[in-house]
Amino acid sequence: MEFGLFVQCYLPRQRVEAEGPDAEHIALMNEVELIKTADQHGWKYVWATEHHFLSEYSHLSANEVYLGYLAAVTKRIHLGSGIFNITPPVNHPVRVAERVAMLDHLSDGRFEFGTGRGAGSREVTGFDLPDTSVTKAMWDEVIGEFPKMWRTTEYRYQGKSFSVPHHADKRPTRNVLPKPWKKPHPPMWMAAGNPPTYEKAARHGLGVLGFNVGSVKEMAPMVRAYKDAIGEAVPIGDYVNDNVMITNSVICLEDGKRAREIARTMGNNYLQSLVFYYHDTFPKPDGVPVWPDVGPAPTAAEIERRIEGGYLLCGNPDEVLEQVKRYTEIGADQLVFGLPLNMGWDTAHETIRLFGRHVIPKLDTDPVHRTTRFREAAAAKLASRG
Repeated sequence: MEFGLFVQCYLPRQRVEAEGPDAEHIALMNEVELIKTADQHGWKYVWATEHHFLSEYSHLSANEVYLGYLAAVTKRIHLGSGIFNITPPVNHPVRVAERVAMLDHLSDGRFEFGTGRGAGSREVTGFDLPDTSVTKAMWDEVIGEFPKMWRTTEYRYQGKSFSVPHHADKRPTRNVLPKPWKKPHPPMWMAAGNPPTYEKAARHGLGVLGFNVGSVKEMAPMVRAYKDAIGEAVPIGDYVNDNVMITNSVICLEDGKRAREIARTMGNNYLQSLVFYYHDTFPKPDGVPVWPDVGPAPTAAEIERRIEGGYLLCGNPDEVLEQVKRYTEIGADQLVFGLPLNMGWDTAHETIRLFGRHVIPKLDTDPVHRTTRFREAAAAKLASRG
């Protein structure tokens, strides 16, 4: 199993009140420092969100800029778009293809191309889309065009949601530049939230980004749906990226009791209310208040129930290692954690260091990234064909 972080510039009101008018800048730059620490301690991936208009929940919108900066200040960690919104009203597909290839160059082949349709109605309707229902057809139309743009010097397309000049209208075709640096192209992923979408990702040969809100037990059928279908993949790209990434939260400290107290007080109840407010396509569990109402902070007993149920990884390194093993048992390939919620930055760094020293070496013994192996095998196969 491989491990990563995801960042989104979470900026709750409490942080703004404590840090003042520079809080947004502080959050963005402190998350860069977390990623640099992860890069130094054996973590293999970081995923940067793309969100728009989601106050407090996420202030990371121009993630292509952020990832370009990260390429210059890291050495080994792979840099993923988690996600690039590929619906044409939000990001024209040609511009997305250009950004992906440019990031591939700047990162020396460390970029991972994660795709999706946006978080919910607040986000997509800000780009003159009527609602979230129209974005599925747009994603389906667009996703297969990226490899074509990267392969050919004469790209043309006429579709429902976008077009590029083509021979039929007697105008010249276009050469989308630059082309990816490491052949054939960066690994391709899609965000998913239910078993049919996991299966869809597998049939397209795409890795799946499981930004789900659920326990390890609830994730098992998602992983199973993917793995049952991946053997029949007809890849959209030039190779199959057989990968299931799952997200959760982690607090890994020398003192397991202190880790639990931080879990109790780090504002997860506040974040939970924001999640279901903005991600309004998610089914809202009973008992979750409607924003701006926020439920009570969890009790110590509730934290133990969350750990036991697999909703949270928390404790000292030995405890966290045993909790992570539940994800290997269900067949997940990558486990990714959102940090720092509303814990202190020092605590987040400590978690990254301890997890990197004591957990990762026991579960990830391959120095090469899984996606790199898939990509290099595809490049060798293409080269052998001449």
